[in-house]
Order: sequence, then C-alpha cells, then structure tokens
Amino acid sequence: MIKVLLADDHHVVRSALAGLLGLEPDLTVVAEVDRGDEVLAAARSARPDVAVLDVDMPGLDGLAAAAALRAELPEVATLVLTGHGKPGHLRRALTAGVRGFLLKTAPPEELAAGIRAVAAGGRVLDPRLALTAWDSADNPLTPRETDVLRLAAEGAEATEIAARLHLSAGTVRNHLTAVVAKLNARNRTDAARIAGEAGWL
Repeated sequence: MIKVLLADDHHVVRSALAGLLGLEPDLTVVAEVDRGDEVLAAARSARPDVAVLDVDMPGLDGLAAAAALRAELPEVATLVLTGHGKPGHLRRALTAGVRGFLLKTAPPEELAAGIRAVAAGGRVLDPRLALTAWDSADNPLTPRETDVLRLAAEGAEATEIAARLHLSAGTVRNHLTAVVAKLNARNRTDAARIAGEAGWL
C-alpha cells in the first residue's frame, strides 16, 4: 500500500483528490493539510511514501515545502500539482528534488499512475509542462540584479536595498533601471511580476 500525503489549500480540490485516490486499491491517503508550512510536520507524523503538493499554498509554497521534505525526509517522494505551467516552477521543482510534476487538469488515472511511479523511484513530467520549460528564455538578469529586484518586490525602497546589499542608492537605481529594460517591463512592479512568473526570483 502506497501512503499519500495531500497538500492543497482548496478544500474541495483536496477532498476530491482524496476521494479519487481512495478508489485505488493500492493507494491510501494518510494525511491532508491546507498550508505549505504544515507539510513537514504532517509528513513527520504520518510518514507517507509520496507527498502530493499544490504549488500555490499559504505559509510556504509547494516547491519550498518539497525542498524542506527533501532536506529532512528524503525518503518521501514528492509530486507537485500546478494549475498553470510556469517554466520557473519546473526549474524550481527540479532544484527541490521533486520527482513528479503534473497539471491539476490531468485525468485521475494519470495522477494515480504518477504517484505509483514516483513511489517506485521514477520520475513523472507532464509533456505540456516540459514543452513550456523548453520554450522559455534563460534568465537575463545578473545575480546582483536579481537580489535587487527581489528586495524591491518585497517593498523595499532604494535606500533600504542599498543598505542591505552594501551598495549605493544610485547603484540600486541603476540596477532597477537595467532590470526594467531587460525585461521590457513598464516599471519595477511589472518587472517583479515578469521575473516571478518566469521563476527567476
């Protein structure tokens, strides 16, 4: 019997998944959580074979939760579900050691097969997500520009960013100007959105 942990902040979706997986003779749901920051504690307690994680959750997103699981409970295989195939998510998933990456729109039998595959040590990737990642551009930002934009996205002003990164305020403004130009963005907020969706932040 393959033990499964489900993490999704939408109760209806999570309940539907639990119900569908409960129909499979070799799968059993041993824990359900609705926040990413509850995944690790639930996994410590329930000791699942596979954690099925939604990408977008409060507290901690599914990819950060997957990385935490890998660090503390590497025996738990992770399969991530997403409603949208952002290329950056796939790259982060691979870095986090995720073994499966499927769209939420996948048929139930595909999800069940994916759980079995990752439990057996295999990997599963929705082909549509692979194509999206393949077609995506590489990150045009330098590491320093990324640091500056990340802090700007958190709401920090140029002077605060300068203090935190040991730069001058003028250098910070120059970096932000370069970032906006490179991403063909309207402003720094738009640049943060573009970079976030691409998985560069």
